[in-house]
Amino acid sequence: MLDKILESALKKIDVAKTSRQLQDIKVEFLGKSSLINQEMSKLGNVRPEERKELGQKINHVKGQIQTAIDEQAEVTQQAELVLRFESEKLDLTVPARPRACGSIHPVTQCMEELIQVFAKYGFDIKDGPSIEDDWYNFTALNIDENHPARQMHDTFYLKKTDDKTKLLRTHTSPIQIRTMQNEKPPYRFIAPGRTYRSDSDLTHTPMFHQIEGLVIDKNIHMGHLKYVIIDFIRNFFECSDIEVQFRPSFFPFTEPSAEVDIRMNKNDKWLEVLGCGMVHPNVLKNVGLDPDEYQGFAFGLGVERFAMLKYGIRDLRQFFEGDMRWLNHYNFRALDIPTLAGGLTR
Repeated sequence: MLDKILESALKKIDVAKTSRQLQDIKVEFLGKSSLINQEMSKLGNVRPEERKELGQKINHVKGQIQTAIDEQAEVTQQAELVLRFESEKLDLTVPARPRACGSIHPVTQCMEELIQVFAKYGFDIKDGPSIEDDWYNFTALNIDENHPARQMHDTFYLKKTDDKTKLLRTHTSPIQIRTMQNEKPPYRFIAPGRTYRSDSDLTHTPMFHQIEGLVIDKNIHMGHLKYVIIDFIRNFFECSDIEVQFRPSFFPFTEPSAEVDIRMNKNDKWLEVLGCGMVHPNVLKNVGLDPDEYQGFAFGLGVERFAMLKYGIRDLRQFFEGDMRWLNHYNFRALDIPTLAGGLTR
């Protein structure tokens, strides 16, 4: 019986090709319920003078099987290693997988898209300082001394260093005043940039981005304003069916003034997206222009607001929290080409 067990074990070991097959053979012939253990259990029924000889023979067969398994294990392990090397080898001639070196933040992406749209109408880009004085930020824009925007709870005022009141600009309108002071009409430009107001909640942050536009020329009227606003909104959202409505409103620097609402579909709610109007004659007088000769229109929009609507972002505060999970989800591929915005938002 032992000879048959040995013969059967050696045959199976000889044809085993994997370590798993060898392990199964070991369990079959040397495990607790194996044929060898069954033979060992018979020693109690053998006469004492035969027990020693039979025990030695069983151990000898057991040793032969274990040796055969160990020898075959070396062969199979070597073969498996060769197969693994073949399957996992690296082709060093294959180019490395490209890795992104960075991405575009939604605010920067939206800013650039808006600038590209306004470039279609021939708008230039103007820039100005973030720290302004009271005259450029309020007075020149026909904002009354008692207007709520001048109060401390809305504006970040800075410590006085001279006779002028310094503050962080609350809009990019001061760029319009500076441009009209330093250049001659006609004007057609946008003023993108950061602005600052003392406010923070789901729809407001202390720092945000605006694009304000100004057109000043002879014989400019409300029809020009409505055409530019409606066309730029449909171009930016890439939808010619967007409904646009103008609601009468009030801004100190425009007269008449309007709020602009949009509706993507007929069943949607109207959403306020920007303010606009015809430039107030007092603003033109403050920069030395004759309102009887020159007229124009102005508009202002929040970049984050447009980004939220186009990219489906719900909370304005997430733009500035630096959450990598959010940034990895709402990001755009970096382009190796110059942008119209230049360094305005960087």
